[in-house]
This record gives sequence, C-alpha cells and structure tokens, in this order.
Amino acid sequence: MPGVQWTIADLRHAPDPGVVDVAFSCGPLDAFADWFERSGVRAARVVALGSLSIDSKRDSPDPAEREVARRLADAECRLQAAAAARGCAWAVLRPTLVYGAGLDRSLTPLVRRARRWRVFPRIDARGLRQPVHADDLAMACIAVAREPRCAGRIYALGGGERLPFGQMLARVRESLPFATVALPLPPPLLRAARSLAPRRLHGALARLEQDLVADDAAARADFGWAPRAFRPDARCWVAPEPSD
Repeated sequence: MPGVQWTIADLRHAPDPGVVDVAFSCGPLDAFADWFERSGVRAARVVALGSLSIDSKRDSPDPAEREVARRLADAECRLQAAAAARGCAWAVLRPTLVYGAGLDRSLTPLVRRARRWRVFPRIDARGLRQPVHADDLAMACIAVAREPRCAGRIYALGGGERLPFGQMLARVRESLPFATVALPLPPPLLRAARSLAPRRLHGALARLEQDLVADDAAARADFGWAPRAFRPDARCWVAPEPSD
C-alpha cells in the first residue's frame, strides 16, 4: 500500500517508531505491554487485543491457565498506566474464541489432526461458545480507533451467534474439504478422561459444560459491533503464507 512501510522485528528488540497516530496490538498483550513500557513511542491512540480468558481461566484447575489470566490482567494494567502517563487514549478488546485465519490454538489444531488422521471428535457438550472471526476483530480495531467515545474502555467481543460446544464442532467438521469419520466422545468417557488426563488439560475439559460468551452490548452501542454468525469454510483453517 502506498505510504505504508512494514518493519519485521521481535518485540524484544523492535525499533521505536516515535510519534504515531494509532498503535494496534494484535498479538500477545503481555509482550506488547513490555515493549510499550520500554519504548518512547507516543501514539494518539492505542488499541490492544486482550482475551476473555482473563475471566474464564482465573479460577482454572490448571496452574498454567491461572498464570495466563494473571499475565493478561497485569498486562492490561501496565498498558493503561503507560498510556495514561504519555497522554495516549487507550482501549482494550477482549474477544472470545477467535477463528478464521488458521492461527488459533483452539479449532485449527483439530482441523490439522483431522486432515492427518481423517477422524473428527463428536462431543455433545452443552456449554455455549461464541466464536468471533478474525476479520470482524480487525474491523473492530479500526472502528475503535476512529471512535472517541471508546477511549479508556474495555470491551468484551463475541461472534454473532451463541451455540453449544458440540454444535460448534459439528460446523467445523462440515466446513472441511475432505471426508472424516466422527469419533463420539460421550460424557462418561470425558469425565474419565478428566481424571486421567494431564493437569494441563483439566481446565479445558472442565469448561466443556460452561458458557464462554461475551456481553458485547457496549461494543454494539459504542462502535457498531455487528459480527457474523459462525459459518466457517475451508479457508478459515489455512494460515496466510509468510511474506518475503
């Protein structure tokens, strides 16, 4: 794009861009907060992606997940303090499960395993999910940067549809461009798996019957958040090719 210059760098050693109109953080929030604190960047606005895991994993039986929630909360606080000290308007977006770019760690790994083994899990769990497409999330970042009323706000963001966990998996399977065999995992088997599984899986298994959805009324009112329903296609599970 004319007038746009891309810089590829590790955030631990990224150059300081100086004065900018908007700083978008679309990666790990704790890494961005570290960089922002160290840098001298001055942005009129800072829009950063966090995660609703800050709430859903706070009381997880998995210590690693509790640490994720703690790091997210700490990063939000540090980013807000650094932005306020420099006179930057800030906003944080906390999305639910993100999909659509082949980079997520929730649904895309299932697709990769299905491509390899040609089986796909069928789990009749009832906990509600609200997947949000990466493109909708990108548009939200731009909309928030343009809307003055969003300054100093934290917004929960979910997709345009709430559906049971099992139905979400069924739609992922339907989107695949290859045939798979459904592998039923009934509740008794999942309960047994929870007692036998490594601790790092305890949190995910415990949340199967929990609703992980967002109250995004404020986002709809303040910047017109109107995400799409969960209707994935095969392109959602393909990561973009790295540029030279």
